[in-house]
Amino acid sequence: MSEPRTAPPRAAVVAAAVLVGLLAVGVVVASRFAPDAGQEQPPQVAAGPLGLVPVDAPQATAPECAGLLAALPRELPSGGGVLAALPLADPAPAGATAWGDRMDPVVLRCGLRKPPELTPTAALQVVSGVQWLPVRGTGSTTWFLVDRAVYAALTMPDAAGSGPLQTVSEVVAAELKAQPVDP
Repeated sequence: MSEPRTAPPRAAVVAAAVLVGLLAVGVVVASRFAPDAGQEQPPQVAAGPLGLVPVDAPQATAPECAGLLAALPRELPSGGGVLAALPLADPAPAGATAWGDRMDPVVLRCGLRKPPELTPTAALQVVSGVQWLPVRGTGSTTWFLVDRAVYAALTMPDAAGSGPLQTVSEVVAAELKAQPVDP
């Protein structure tokens, strides 16, 4: 013969029901506050000035760099929009300025040493009469100014388009005298 079945204690059944109810309420509440997996979330924007790491720029305080930085506009065109100048965190490196988004800015540094990629066979590009050496990275390109009295680098995210390079080239052409490239 089989043994008679006994029901679980009433307290255990009530406790299990309460836990299932609390779990259901928790799932509903969490779903109201958790981001939807299918929706793109807005990017988190850092506040405050942009911190730039110092780099070796022995001519950053040269008159050519000072003149170039003073002549650069407060805004650069970019992909149908505008990139505003960014304040730099103190101590700001000499010869540097930036525009756009703090998370992915356009950065110009003046007074750098000659880039090691500048060789006799390097492929240069001319923009508004200014010769640049593009060095592509992951998600960005650094354009080295190579035909003026000072070397400069314009680092741009790939999404910035050609507007910043075009505008900076026009300012360079107006402010700095061209000279032969010295690979």
